[in-house]
Amino acid sequence: MKNPALHILAERYPTVSSAASEVAALRAKKELPKGVIHVISDIHGENQKLRHVINNASGRLRPLVDNIFGKTMSAPEFQEFMNVLYYPAEVIRLKKPELLVKPALRESWVKTTLENQFTVIRALIRTRRRKDVKALAPKEQRELFEALLNHPAGGHDPAMIDVQLRELTALDLDFDLIRSASRFIRNITVEELIVAGDLGDRGPRLDRVIDYLMHQPNVSLVWGNHDAIWMGACLGQRALIATVLRISLRYLRMFQIEEGYGLLTKAIEVLALKVYPDDPAARFQAKRKGKRDGGLVARMQKAMAILQFKLEGQTIERHPEWKMEDRNILRKINFENHTLEVDGKCHPLRDTFLPTIDPADPNKLSADEEECIHRLEESFTTSPRLWEQMRWMADYGQMALVRDRAVIFHACLPVDDHGEYLPLRIDGEDREGPQVFTAFTKVIKRAFRAGAPSASGSDKDWFYYLWAGPLSPLFGKDRMATFETYLIEDKSTHKENAGPWFRWIHDTAFCEKIARDMGVMKDGLLVNGHVPVKVDLGENPLKRGGNAVTIDGAFSEAYGDRGYTLILGPEGETLAEHHTFPDPETAVREGIDIIPKMTRLRRYEHPRKVGDTEQGREIDSIIELLLQLIDAYRMGQLHERTQV
Repeated sequence: MKNPALHILAERYPTVSSAASEVAALRAKKELPKGVIHVISDIHGENQKLRHVINNASGRLRPLVDNIFGKTMSAPEFQEFMNVLYYPAEVIRLKKPELLVKPALRESWVKTTLENQFTVIRALIRTRRRKDVKALAPKEQRELFEALLNHPAGGHDPAMIDVQLRELTALDLDFDLIRSASRFIRNITVEELIVAGDLGDRGPRLDRVIDYLMHQPNVSLVWGNHDAIWMGACLGQRALIATVLRISLRYLRMFQIEEGYGLLTKAIEVLALKVYPDDPAARFQAKRKGKRDGGLVARMQKAMAILQFKLEGQTIERHPEWKMEDRNILRKINFENHTLEVDGKCHPLRDTFLPTIDPADPNKLSADEEECIHRLEESFTTSPRLWEQMRWMADYGQMALVRDRAVIFHACLPVDDHGEYLPLRIDGEDREGPQVFTAFTKVIKRAFRAGAPSASGSDKDWFYYLWAGPLSPLFGKDRMATFETYLIEDKSTHKENAGPWFRWIHDTAFCEKIARDMGVMKDGLLVNGHVPVKVDLGENPLKRGGNAVTIDGAFSEAYGDRGYTLILGPEGETLAEHHTFPDPETAVREGIDIIPKMTRLRRYEHPRKVGDTEQGREIDSIIELLLQLIDAYRMGQLHERTQV
């Protein structure tokens, strides 16, 4: 027998009949329409909006329900049913007082709602394999779900359903069925959800964003530069710990730090009160108002900013091969006249009270700063919840993904002015083009396999380069101008110049080459986030060449409170543009829905089947192995095991 893997496959398919049945089912699956994939990007901590976008399938669920019930339900009935699908827990909480005192109404409402939900489910599963549908059904309710799914065609006596519902109601578990059915509908509406980077920062709760994604049935991640700082901070990279905390203080998002991850931040307050007790820290005021003392928050932010600049300088000095000496910013300050030279011009500093900086060695930490960062590092590297979520992000993430004809990545690949790949030396070898994606994926996964105590300092430092390095495929700009933004008045110094990539993605031939290099030989579509599309200024997410699209639609409130979902369906690619959304309770009470604006990017001449995609190629590989297994059984190289 040529292939030893057949022994493993035989455990699952112990007979010719079982293997042949799977071959038949797989060949049939190849003829089905390809699954619908949703791609979103740059969530930036907006957990409530993310929840709604997922719950309403980026606007795809409402038209389906309208097609089924639009002529039979009144407008209030339709809106309540949509609310049940989106937010069953909130709807039940509002209706429960009335339903608890009216048992007959409760029984009728639960049964009618379930019947309507399963009508929707039956419409959704027409193009899904039965075992795939079964895998998404809640295990503890699977028997009742199957009965409801097959009713009335299944031939079950109606009492089979009525009695089960009555018993579950008596045990106060009927509302759980409603919630489970709504979740089931959401899970089968979208085959895969891909997040193209930047899960956190700016918005309120990264931890809740990741919590929600972790509970989705099929999620894939493409890392962004904001993900890199959180993963690097979790591993103990000091410059990134300071960066995460500075951003959280700047946007007053400390709940995710303290409540979400249980990180101890008292050391920052101690440092701020000791070093900057009377400092107004006017250039470090938070972007939002909150309940905390604004002056103290500003001083804490300043303490973290200065600490960040020092630690960044130390990181850059450890890696001269990065050629980032121009960003070793504190060493460029003229401390005699408190100026900084930027692009050949001297600029005065807006804040000259820098008591912890020694002009002779500006990157050296003071004793107080060393004590602060030591305590913060200990907190970041020992937080169980932070480790669980960052490890999940590392496990489920990649630098880039290909789905059918879409090449998905966060920002760019480093190229020169002529559109030619620029090399970046990683692990002792020059990498260029898609090799950069592969090499960084290896570094990130290797670092998390090792963990904070054992990961090499070099691997940890790569997370900083991914955040702010000039050839970083997650950044793509000449500099991260944080220092200039805080401390130099001239706004021209605040500009972070985008690399040549962002000009070249308007060129059709250039995008075709990138797609081919990523394995998509024809009609590829480059999909990235990272750079918010300024719709108000007339920018278009679809680039001029027609084969690249930016799906950073300013999802975060800090960036514009809009957002995009790219829908990769069998008929083509569609962009859903989202808008402002309130909290779920308000949405249910007032019947508010995000009804996105849909724009068709490309329509296929013939709908794409599973067999046309990379999933189809994977199925072909499985079929080939199964045929080898059948042949091995028939040749006596393996023996069938009769199933009892």
